[in-house]
Amino acid sequence: MSAPTTAPVQPVEVPPPPVPSVGSHLRDYLARVGGGDMGALPAVLGLIVLCAVFAILRPNFMTEGNFANLFTQGAAVMLIAMGLVFVLLLGEIDLSAGFASGVCAAVLAQLVTLQGYPWYVAVGAALVTGVVIGLVIGFLVAKIGIPSFVVTLAAFLAFQGIVLLLIKGGTNVSIRDDVLVAIANRNMPPWLGWTLTLLGIAGYAAVQLLRHRNRTALELITEPLAVVLIRIGSLALIAGTAVYLLNLERSRNQLVSLKGVPIVVPIIVVLLIIWTFVLQRTAYGRHVYAVGGNREAARRAGINVDRIRISVFVICSFMAAIGGIVAASRATSVDANTGGSKVLLYAVGAAVIGGTSLFGGKGRIVDAVLGGAVIAVIDNGMGLLGRSSGFTFVVTGLVLLLAASVDALSRRRAAATGNR
Repeated sequence: MSAPTTAPVQPVEVPPPPVPSVGSHLRDYLARVGGGDMGALPAVLGLIVLCAVFAILRPNFMTEGNFANLFTQGAAVMLIAMGLVFVLLLGEIDLSAGFASGVCAAVLAQLVTLQGYPWYVAVGAALVTGVVIGLVIGFLVAKIGIPSFVVTLAAFLAFQGIVLLLIKGGTNVSIRDDVLVAIANRNMPPWLGWTLTLLGIAGYAAVQLLRHRNRTALELITEPLAVVLIRIGSLALIAGTAVYLLNLERSRNQLVSLKGVPIVVPIIVVLLIIWTFVLQRTAYGRHVYAVGGNREAARRAGINVDRIRISVFVICSFMAAIGGIVAASRATSVDANTGGSKVLLYAVGAAVIGGTSLFGGKGRIVDAVLGGAVIAVIDNGMGLLGRSSGFTFVVTGLVLLLAASVDALSRRRAAATGNR
């Protein structure tokens, strides 16, 4: 009796993925928005509306000088908000970020002004102080198990005292070092602004086109080439227009020239690129999103959850240190209010207004920049209109409440449509 023979298995040909068109890409985007994945769309629309309203009510809002002021005015808040995005992605909060920036700025002032150390030693000490603060907070939250709200609230109170101790009971410590003052008060030469802008656009275009080519070669689903080119063209148009405006003469004194991109702008852009790469292109970034989405599932998948939780507080305090250095540079001094007052509220508000969820698992670094721009426009526009600080706080609070409502409603919509 012969063994039964089996028919040879015929290979199944897998059809290549359909080539998307611009129309199908747009329909997919609208479907995602309708399904609750709104991304940064509310922040972008809000920024456009606010700029239009202030430009109509106060024409000097759109002048070159005021345009440059918006960058320096919102720089410290944007930088602190970048760090807070990491903490918010895990569904945690850091209420001490504002005064942590004040402590780091006080360390900077103590070393460079009172002790006479060079600027790079003072900057290094301020950054190390931020890292140590983050390590302590992260350890108490992740290893001891104290809620981040309680730990950072205690730190919020304690850091105010540390700032007072460092600056000798509330005195105003001036910063006169040329390098530190230049960070938030000087501009780049126009040729350098154009050179960095062209290099940045060329680098972005190269990354986008290489990514599109590699995905197409591997027969993976990718965006239409036209969409990639539109994105590159949009960035070139926005960046080119901004650099052109900033390179116009802003001085009203004919004896003094004031033009060029503020030095703090490339600092923000570089940190934006670095942290965006970390979150979106590294295993660490994927682990942060995984822990923020479902901590227990991330733990079962082998992710060291405690290490991720500690690390986000370290990054948050490190960015707070950079924000404190920029704030001290802009004010050319450090006092008891450095890092206090509305700094923390504006930084948290910037991250949330930009699109970062307070519930964790959703957010990008660019959210901090967009939200910071919205807050800077409100603060600046209200000042030009002559409104009081009280009125500005009310408007900013309403915008923050609106952003939080959009986040809650979009999450509910995403859950209903199965997009979560």
